[in-house]
Amino acid sequence: MTYPLIVLPFAVLTAIVVLATARRPRFGQRMALSAATAGVLVILTAVFDNIMIAAGLFTYPEEHISGIRIGLAPIEDFSYAVCAAFLVPAVVTLLERRHRAKETSP
Repeated sequence: MTYPLIVLPFAVLTAIVVLATARRPRFGQRMALSAATAGVLVILTAVFDNIMIAAGLFTYPEEHISGIRIGLAPIEDFSYAVCAAFLVPAVVTLLERRHRAKETSP
């Protein structure tokens, strides 16, 4: 099995859960903040994955990756950070009550 195929279910799940929150308040703001978070996580992943791969801590077999790399790190390695940046806030949003005002009223 290749890494792109392993990533696919995570990406699909992320898309479904994020779309399920599209009608919730502050969707645009949440997406902007998730995108900013994803950007930071991609930079951190690029730095630390490249260091760990260069140090020989792990490798990726060529036959299992797409061949697209950022430095030494295959592009697939970044997908988990991007999915997490969008999926975690979406799950939290789905778990929140829609009307917090009802909780605070007597």
